[in-house]
Amino acid sequence: MSEILITTDYSRPGDEADALLTRAGHRTRYVVGARGDDLVAALRGTTGAIVANDPLTAEVLQQATTLRAVVRSGVGYDSVDVAAATRLGIRVSNLPGINSNAVAEYTMGLLLVAARGLVTSAVGVRAGSWPRRSGHELRGATLGLVGYGPSARAVARLARAFGMRLLCTTNHPDRSEVDIEFVALPHLLRESDYVSLHTALTPRTRHLLDADALALMKPEAVLVNTARGQIVDELALADAVRGGRIAGAVLDVVGTEPLPPDSPLRGMEGITVYPHMAGQTAESRRAAALGAARELLAALRGEPRTPVNHPTNGETP
Repeated sequence: MSEILITTDYSRPGDEADALLTRAGHRTRYVVGARGDDLVAALRGTTGAIVANDPLTAEVLQQATTLRAVVRSGVGYDSVDVAAATRLGIRVSNLPGINSNAVAEYTMGLLLVAARGLVTSAVGVRAGSWPRRSGHELRGATLGLVGYGPSARAVARLARAFGMRLLCTTNHPDRSEVDIEFVALPHLLRESDYVSLHTALTPRTRHLLDADALALMKPEAVLVNTARGQIVDELALADAVRGGRIAGAVLDVVGTEPLPPDSPLRGMEGITVYPHMAGQTAESRRAAALGAARELLAALRGEPRTPVNHPTNGETP
């Protein structure tokens, strides 16, 4: 009987995904939040792993001598050293689109928060005042989508219902989407009232929104990020909001999570930070748990359905 490590904080022994794995003849092990040596110890003797954002570095993977397959229980897999996994013969998969509806609904919520000043109003009432400033309608505003994967596509469907104009920058434009203008990033930043990030974190996209990019945005524009914190240069963002060069930002993700006490974003008027919860719904968590279990079983059979690498040195590292 092989062992499976599960690090997602919403998975439990005996749940549907656990039952799926145990019926297939595997024993499950649950460890949440391990890092470094603790993560190495958690992986010891395991054949497969279903992981959250655990840092599976080359050093960690090198010591996981029995590991054959890893499934990231979400879309982004930047926490996994895929090149190292490939060299070691470890299959890596993700779950593209598994929480796209949850992220899309949440993104629209953040747009409404920004447009109507909902946080400021609620905080004011709690403090004893009665703030009633005029907000803005989303209808007629321009939404710029950076990236056009499943989450961005789902946002586009909802934004259409609000009557928003849609711009998108992507390496894979879908010309069948006649009501979306596919444009270069500088054009999108200059034209958009709201810029929403939905691209993967790669060496090319790290600090994609830097000081120069932020300088292209309208003074009244708002940045929304539900992708990865490192896509934004946080020092440059804080400076741009402080200087009035953009109106503000609503962030579900930051470069270091939880947000450090000395972060330039903390306490910054005009910037609202949420604790990385865009994809966290009961429905998406269940789908992710079951999807990850099914993908791991397929990967262990040598038949991954959503692989992000293709190891060439055999089934076993």
